[in-house]
Order: sequence, then C-alpha cells, then structure tokens
Amino acid sequence: MDEPTRALLRTVSTATLTTILFKRGLRNVFLQNVQPVASGLPHMVGPAYTLRMIPAREDLDVLDAYADPSHPQRHAVEHCPRGHVLVIDSRKDARGASAGDILLRRLMVRGCAGVVTDGGFRDSPAVAALGFPAYHQRPSAPTGPIWHHAADTGLPIACGDVAVYPGDIMVGDGEGVVCIPRALAAAVAEEAAAATAYEDFVEAQVKLGRPLPGLYPATPESRAEFEHWRNARGRG
Repeated sequence: MDEPTRALLRTVSTATLTTILFKRGLRNVFLQNVQPVASGLPHMVGPAYTLRMIPAREDLDVLDAYADPSHPQRHAVEHCPRGHVLVIDSRKDARGASAGDILLRRLMVRGCAGVVTDGGFRDSPAVAALGFPAYHQRPSAPTGPIWHHAADTGLPIACGDVAVYPGDIMVGDGEGVVCIPRALAAAVAEEAAAATAYEDFVEAQVKLGRPLPGLYPATPESRAEFEHWRNARGRG
C-alpha cells in the first residue's frame, strides 16, 4: 500500500468505507462483534498479516509449546511486517485469549500498525494502556491453549465472519474494523475521502437548519454549492 492511500484511509470512517464498498457490490466487509480495546486512538490502517487458530487438543496445546520459536503465534508476532496489521482468526471464540499485553507490546515496538482478533485479548487493561490499536470481541483472561491451537500464518482466514486475505487493507476506528480488498484500496480511499468532504459540507448545512431533501443524497445543484463552499475555504 502506498503512503498516499494510507494517509487518505486515516481520514475516513469505517462507516463511509462500508458505503463505498457497498456501492461496488461488497456487502460483507465489516468485522462482526469486533470492538476497540481502547477508545480515542488514531485510525488503524495497514495490510493484513494473518494467523489462524483451530480448536485446541490437549496432547499438543501445552504452555511448553510457546518455547518453540516456530510456534505460529510467536512466529506471527516476530514476523508480521512493519506497518501491517496482525489479523487473528480465533473462530469467534473468546473463551481463551488470542494474545496478551506482552505480545501486543512486541508488535507495537516492531512498528506494526495494529492487531485484530474475533476472540479476546487477556491483560486487557494493560493492552488498553499501550496506545496501540487493538480490536477484539471481549476481554479473555484464560490462556489461549486452553481453547486454541495456533495452526498457521499467511493464509486466507475468516475474522468476524469476513474473509480476510493476506495483504487486504484493514482500517479500524472507534466503531470497528473494515477489510478492503487490496486491489480496490487506492480507488476506495479516494472515493471515501471525497465522500467525507461532502459530508462535512452537509453537516455544516444541517447545523444551520437546512433540511436534507436536495442536500443529502447529493444533487447536481448541491454538488455545485459544495464546490463553491470548499473553494471558499481553500480546499479545492
């Protein structure tokens, strides 16, 4: 993902992005039951690096397994590229933690853009204090191997009922996370930025008491008025 696209995506909401993607025929792009651990953080934007969990099995999933550097969860934390988002398929099961604050701090220190799971994070108060974009279903104190076996990385996964392919662009804000197919990211970012600018105009007009018909949705006349409004503010 180029930096202009990343910069644009940092300025638009997941709500706007889901509308732009719906206009392109994509309905299932917003991860279900995935919330920010902490509020008030900047947008999360980055390509997906994927980790897949399957149900745990008692003869394999013991705490000693974490000592192996090739353990897929540990591998993901050490190899998720800078600027990427680690996306974890936890089968929507938050009974056991997908990770905790130490692993998430390691991702942050390595320069990753964020982390998402459709399960839960443990040490969630400490995760919230990190200032690192992290999204999950709910807090989960129990250690992961009770319920999860980390199976592999770098493959297509499901997260929050959404198909996520490695390299898809993940955008997170205060409402949640949207997955943008990477081939569409640049065009979607530009269209979303334009839509956001028009909505800023609409909001200004609504504050002045203007009714919505003829304003939102846009008409040719309101578009022309918007261009004049934007140019008058030096945003043309």
